[in-house]
Amino acid sequence: MKELLRSTDPTVIAFASALLDGEGIDCFEMDVNMSVLEGGIGIFPRRLLVHPDDLEDAQVVMRDNDLPVSDRG
Repeated sequence: MKELLRSTDPTVIAFASALLDGEGIDCFEMDVNMSVLEGGIGIFPRRLLVHPDDLEDAQVVMRDNDLPVSDRG
């Protein structure tokens, strides 16, 4: 899995997941439990991961919708 997106804003993660789902790209959200434990104050970012074969297509979807793309992928 490759990191596509990292954000402390859960709405960005949800929007990105919905966009990827609409394009038929599977994704997995990491660090959800850590984010919940910190109480929603935005210290620990969540990460959205995609399969390496889907990374380029997923990055295009993110850029087309003005969403940030992780440089750690």
